[in-house]
Amino acid sequence: MTKKISFNLMGKEYIALCDLLKITSVANSGGEAKQMITQSLVLRNNEIETRKTAKIRAGEVIYCNNIIIEIQE
Repeated sequence: MTKKISFNLMGKEYIALCDLLKITSVANSGGEAKQMITQSLVLRNNEIETRKTAKIRAGEVIYCNNIIIEIQE
């Protein structure tokens, strides 16, 4: 079953992908988040994202481990 999460940037312009995965508990640690990204397990707007510190902005959708993260402003 796919779980959906809304993440609010709270006025910030962006969040680094590895930090987003850690904060939303998709990954247990920053190291695990980076490993997931390196292994091409993370989709950004339906495309594989391999940059660990990719700047994720409002309106984007991240998919990993049957979890969808929708980024809000």
